[in-house]
Amino acid sequence: MNNHPTRFAPDTEYHAADAAAVLHRFSTDANGLAPAEAAQRLLRFGLNRLTEHKGRGPLLRFLLQFHNVLIYTLLAAAAVTAVLGHWVDTAVIVGVVVINAVIGVIQEGKAEQALAAIRRMLSLKATVVRAGRRTLIDAATLVPGDIVVIQSGDRVPADLRLFQVKNLRIEEASLT
Repeated sequence: MNNHPTRFAPDTEYHAADAAAVLHRFSTDANGLAPAEAAQRLLRFGLNRLTEHKGRGPLLRFLLQFHNVLIYTLLAAAAVTAVLGHWVDTAVIVGVVVINAVIGVIQEGKAEQALAAIRRMLSLKATVVRAGRRTLIDAATLVPGDIVVIQSGDRVPADLRLFQVKNLRIEEASLT
């Protein structure tokens, strides 16, 4: 039987579980992973990076706002009102569709900017415990089960379960 996690269920409450239970779940201990095990997990799970998607241009984002069943229905209603000669109704419906598309483009642009900002905030290096020794590694090579050591002023390199803290303070303003 394979003891290594393959997927992490979003409903799993690692933050509330006992530290020993979390260590057991990830098949690790306070001495951290052996370098060979960390290398195997890196091959299995891949790099600790946010997936980068090629951004769409503003014109394509605008046109994709019209690819929606509700928008098709509104455009059909606009066509019917135009055939019936109700030009004010037609203008209102088309105006609503265009305003909706513009707002959608603006929101998508802001979401892309927020994701880019999060990528810039991620730490490039991480201190991990592997085979009982602290080692500075590229944060992209963190794997599930790594024991990460965070000190004052460090950026958090990944989703972590804190086992031991002393006078913890976190500045969340950059996240919100």
